[in-house]
Amino acid sequence: MIKVVGAVIEKEGSIFCAKRGLGKALAGLWEFPGGKLEDDEAAEEALVREMEEEFSCRILVKDKLLTIKHPYDFGTVELTTLLCELYEGEPRLSEHMEMRWVKISELPELDWAPADVPTVELLLQRL
Repeated sequence: MIKVVGAVIEKEGSIFCAKRGLGKALAGLWEFPGGKLEDDEAAEEALVREMEEEFSCRILVKDKLLTIKHPYDFGTVELTTLLCELYEGEPRLSEHMEMRWVKISELPELDWAPADVPTVELLLQRL
């Protein structure tokens, strides 16, 4: 089981989305950015750390959205998505190939990593 966490960062009715970089698993697919939990690390701590490392910004975790398990060919991922807001700075690209702010109603237009799709559906239901 690979435990990962993803940030659903909301700003002015849009959600921050990132496209996975080449050479990585699921390359070219969109995701809610985040990463793997380290040993004995809480989901919130991991997400704050990952956003600082990968996007050079700080976030404030507000609420848990959902946790799902999804089987991939490389293993089963347990993804927890957390609703967040930017606390300091603006995201900058480092490991991902693209990033953008997308209106919730337009999220289905992106080619999402399968584990992220249930969170997209949840956000659409909350509109």
